[in-house]
Amino acid sequence: MRLLIRYCARLLLALGSVAAVVGAAPAGATALRLNQSMCHAVSSLDLSDTKLPELRFSCTGAPEGYQQASLWLHVDMSTLPAPRGGAALMVHHSRFDRLAVAFSYADGAVRWQQVRQGDYGMHWRAGGQILFEPPERSAPLTSVTMRFDRLASHELIRAHLLPASESSMQAAGMAAAVGAALTLLLVSGIYSLSLAVAVRRQYLAWQAAWAGAMLLWGTIWSQIHLALLPFMAGTLSAQICTFLSCLAIALATASAVTALDRSGVPKRWRHVTLALGLGVGLAGIPLAMMRSGDIDRWADLLGLVILADLAAVTICLMAAWRRGSTEARDFAAAWGLPMAVLAFINLVDVEDGFWGGGSKLTILIAATWQALWLSAAATRRLSQLRVERDRARLAEAQARELARRDPLTGLPNRRGFIESVSPLLERAREDDLPAALLLVDVDRFKSINDVYGHDAGDAVLCRIARRIARWEGPICTVARLGGEEFGLLTIGMDGIVLDRFAESIRREIAACDHSETIGDRAVTASIGVAEVRPACDFQRLYKIADEALYEAKHAGRNQVSLQRLAGADVPSADRANREAALR
Repeated sequence: MRLLIRYCARLLLALGSVAAVVGAAPAGATALRLNQSMCHAVSSLDLSDTKLPELRFSCTGAPEGYQQASLWLHVDMSTLPAPRGGAALMVHHSRFDRLAVAFSYADGAVRWQQVRQGDYGMHWRAGGQILFEPPERSAPLTSVTMRFDRLASHELIRAHLLPASESSMQAAGMAAAVGAALTLLLVSGIYSLSLAVAVRRQYLAWQAAWAGAMLLWGTIWSQIHLALLPFMAGTLSAQICTFLSCLAIALATASAVTALDRSGVPKRWRHVTLALGLGVGLAGIPLAMMRSGDIDRWADLLGLVILADLAAVTICLMAAWRRGSTEARDFAAAWGLPMAVLAFINLVDVEDGFWGGGSKLTILIAATWQALWLSAAATRRLSQLRVERDRARLAEAQARELARRDPLTGLPNRRGFIESVSPLLERAREDDLPAALLLVDVDRFKSINDVYGHDAGDAVLCRIARRIARWEGPICTVARLGGEEFGLLTIGMDGIVLDRFAESIRREIAACDHSETIGDRAVTASIGVAEVRPACDFQRLYKIADEALYEAKHAGRNQVSLQRLAGADVPSADRANREAALR
């Protein structure tokens, strides 16, 4: 988790560094403003471009009636600082049918360049810019005139004059900043979608959809898509961007609200917030389709609704945060930067910064931060859940293991013994191997408890158990079956090898040193061995070994009794009555 956060922080730092370089306007760059450096005129659409000298430009007031006509903007170069190495015109793309640019020279020559909706040619640049570079001539450049046909709003125009030598650096810097932001949005979107599928959390799916909407918006706004889809240049792209920006706000609202526990946020606030988000998303449809009318007023109204939506989301987050919601803290941290950016760009005009990228680029960077933070926060929560799940599984496994173990000796108990002998017997049957069960019963153990106490008896059993545990291996499993009785099941041993194995167990037990607990009293054991080929089930094998143990006890104890059978039935008997008679 720390590595992921550190990686994201480094990427954002690199992105911020690129953005800072891009945002720093080059020396000599001049923002062109209406009625300051630009004068305006309005004409009919059928007026020829060659009639430029006949127009009368006004440098006061606001242009009117241009949405179904042509808006002319004239820049007198004599009133501006002369750019070093010639000038280049950078225009932020907007909703228009045609943009023609006239470069006028001191010798009277005029050179026209133009772009149309669906055809920007080689003039488009990353970051939503259109670049016009005047032809090099010996005569100095005296003026630049822009003609917009069917412009949606003059408020949307952003234009700069910059030194021609700086245009390539700007294009590279803007492309790097936009490319880095889009790449991070793509990664976080795919990651959020994979998490949504893996853990089936609704808010992660909304988050992935939001990242996808922002990715599409950033791609279309920056005009990178024109490399593959040049026919989308101009108004169509601007309309799609408007819709996607409203859709992204709706999706972000849904992601934030659905991530919060229902008990942490009042039902009314949830519905109000979701309704505001839905309203913003639906409002994007008619606003995107507008080509004329008071588009600026509707945009301002939508801005107020967006602020209300952000305020409602903030209230929901704070309410859930007060009730200890981890998701609320994560979303508050993720939304903090975008909210601050929105507040900043509403208070400070940054549209002329970033060479016309302005608020769009800052919003893209803020969205990248939000996507990365939410992905990292979701990873942290899921990693915590995974740790808790692993701990629960470990505790469950330990509980199962304890249920299979004898708490006194640490050997498997009867349940664990039966579980371990089943695969061994199955292996013996498949490979046609002999199977043998050895039942070991400590002789006269009751008298040890009666004379020395149960603590001494427990110590004796533990010492014998440690000795028996030495024979645990791939073909032999051991257990304490209860009381003073132990069991060993082995496969692959028969005849004299099995006899020697059983006898070595009897001698090892008799050789145990119990002097610390019961002095010099000897402790012996009787062993009943059942050898069966082919291997039979455990219950049948146990009956045969039990009968052999009875014979060892009846013959005087401290000895081995072995029965070799080929699956024969064992005569039924009451073992409890036999042991009582022997004691």
